[in-house]
Amino acid sequence: MTFRKRLPPVGARVGTLAIPEGAPPPRIHVFDYGPDTCLESDIENPDDLLPYIRSEHQTWVDIQGFGDAARLERIGELFDLHPLTLEDATNVPQRAKSEVFESYQLIIGRAPQIDPHGKIEVPQVCIIVGRNFVLTFQDHYFGFFDAVRERLRHGVGRPIRQLGPGYLAYALLDTLIDHYFPMVEKLATDLEELEEDVSEHPRSSTLSRLHEIRRKLVVIRRVGWPQREALRSLARDDSPFIGEEVERYLRSTEDHAIQIMEAVDSCRDATQGLVDIYLSNMSQRTNEVMKVLTLMASIFIPLTFIAGIYGMNFQFMPELQQRYGYPLALVIMVTVAVGMLVFFRRKGWLSSEDRDD
Repeated sequence: MTFRKRLPPVGARVGTLAIPEGAPPPRIHVFDYGPDTCLESDIENPDDLLPYIRSEHQTWVDIQGFGDAARLERIGELFDLHPLTLEDATNVPQRAKSEVFESYQLIIGRAPQIDPHGKIEVPQVCIIVGRNFVLTFQDHYFGFFDAVRERLRHGVGRPIRQLGPGYLAYALLDTLIDHYFPMVEKLATDLEELEEDVSEHPRSSTLSRLHEIRRKLVVIRRVGWPQREALRSLARDDSPFIGEEVERYLRSTEDHAIQIMEAVDSCRDATQGLVDIYLSNMSQRTNEVMKVLTLMASIFIPLTFIAGIYGMNFQFMPELQQRYGYPLALVIMVTVAVGMLVFFRRKGWLSSEDRDD
């Protein structure tokens, strides 16, 4: 995965939205909930959000798709979002962070997933926490929050409807972090399977798989470390939008993020170690081949010398008149070859293990 950030034209005003071609139109889904109720609906016109903004209940507005800049800007006006906030929410990807504004708190989060082609992608989710609302922005539907939606609908667990927007933001962030675990575990399992191949049957395809795993780990680490720091800020710093009880939950999520980053670092070290073992094994195999070829050449050098001597067309060569000169030359050549083989064997050069002389 390469880093591709959508940017507005050079010199554009602050808050200019960079909407990509073909982006789906915004789908606005609203949860209006309280301790004992939960109503949800789809909204077409952003102005229909006004009753929810004034409601005594808590409201979660989930926006999926950035294909209509005017509607997005109208949502920003209704919730009194700073232009930079709307820019961070829509001009993806941004670095994970947490930032407090006067009437809300901005949280940028990212979670890994595998696309249909087997490549890793880390889409962005923007979470805005107000005093009685939560706004989430996603450029597509990713399915990250389906479990949270079910918990909200059925009131599973006491805090989801009772601890306000701060707890809902925690639940969304915790779900994002949970998406890291299966990804990292899968990469760790792949490394364990490759370890035997690297040690016993090193192949070029093995090295390609190691490089692919390393690229995925680099991507996860690049987005995971800022995510960890953002969670640390949320869990440790005072915020008017995150209550003390919610901070306890966030510290648990921070611990999960730390575990993930430690596992990623461990996998990176293991990957580099396997690459080193692969290169060492391949170098050893090359040395073995070169040793065999060198020994064969060493044996044939004196034989070639003898054959060259008796292949010269001089008239006065006494051995040429001998009756048994030809078989004698062959015997000498065989004797030299066998003698060299015996010598090499005594030196331990014909075996894969070194022999002390």
